[in-house]
Amino acid sequence: MSHGPRSGLSAVSSALLAMSRHLEVRDVLKTIVASARELLDAQYAALGVPDDHGGFAQFVVDGVSDAQWKAIGPLPRQHGILAAMLREARPERLADVRKDPRFEGWPAAHPDMSDFLGLPIRDGDEIIGALFLANKLRPEGTAPCPGPDGRCGFTEDDEELLTILAQHAAIALTNARLYERSRELTIAEERSRLAHELHDAVSQKLFSLRLTAQAAATLVDRDPSRAKGELQHVAALAAEATEELRAAVVELRPAALDEDGLVATLRTQIQVLDRAHSAHVTFSSHGVRALPASQEEAVLRVSQEALHNALRHSGAVRVDVTLDRRGPGAVLCVRDDGRGFDPAATRSAGRHLGLVSMRDRASGVGGTLTVESAPGKGTVIEMEVPGG
Repeated sequence: MSHGPRSGLSAVSSALLAMSRHLEVRDVLKTIVASARELLDAQYAALGVPDDHGGFAQFVVDGVSDAQWKAIGPLPRQHGILAAMLREARPERLADVRKDPRFEGWPAAHPDMSDFLGLPIRDGDEIIGALFLANKLRPEGTAPCPGPDGRCGFTEDDEELLTILAQHAAIALTNARLYERSRELTIAEERSRLAHELHDAVSQKLFSLRLTAQAAATLVDRDPSRAKGELQHVAALAAEATEELRAAVVELRPAALDEDGLVATLRTQIQVLDRAHSAHVTFSSHGVRALPASQEEAVLRVSQEALHNALRHSGAVRVDVTLDRRGPGAVLCVRDDGRGFDPAATRSAGRHLGLVSMRDRASGVGGTLTVESAPGKGTVIEMEVPGG
């Protein structure tokens, strides 16, 4: 190892803590790869999660630019050294990967690699990934070719350290998979709940609308003024049904967080709400860094719920939404000038206005949610998340 005992221990500790901090599988993979590359002084690092069709379901690299990665082309298949690691479940430490008889070449845009250290990531008897490093760096920061003695730049100590990382990576990756599976089940339950609510609410509205339209039709000749009133009622019921559908669609539609980021997604949604409602809805954000994916989704969902309450129930003239940096995390604030309510009375009466759901979302990602409101004083909902 190129690190001394103290710095090496500190680096390993930092790497393990970073792995355990993330819950999303993609975030965990990126952290494992970056930690391994930095810890073992490699020019390149990669981690592949195999699929059942001879390829990789996910493949994360570190040390390769976005332009290089795009030029390289499709994800690699399970062949050559990678296939050997996955099939034989043993470490591979090579002085020059290009001279190994199992080497099958790489695309033209692929960076040149010589010395190589790789090993499988195991969860019990299952191989859940392959982690490898290439081009051990010299002290001056350059990548060596194999020396005259043909020895690999990566040492036995490096292999031992990478083995420790891989063992913890298996735990972190398994936990992330369990978390994502749990979240999928939660989302499925939420969708089922929404489907029932949508069916009940919209079916009632449409049934009332049909009866009112029939009443209006019978009154057109007999009592035009009453028919006019019934038709106005039809229009109001149709608007309510449309609003119910819109609210459900917004909650069911996956947000474009991966493509646009949290700030841009919030800004776009709030601009749409500002145009669609009579209340003036504003948004501002300052200094917010990218958050773990689970926290960004929770912030988005809480903002949607809070905005829904403010625009549907509060009678607000103005709703202001802010998202600001707070330490490594962020704080969301949704403030309206509506009629307000007594949170304690609302809880005791069983009318939660989504507060339980918002608190659950916040606590589920290690955050907090506070609600300040009083009759005639408007409402302030604040959510803080810790960041990564």
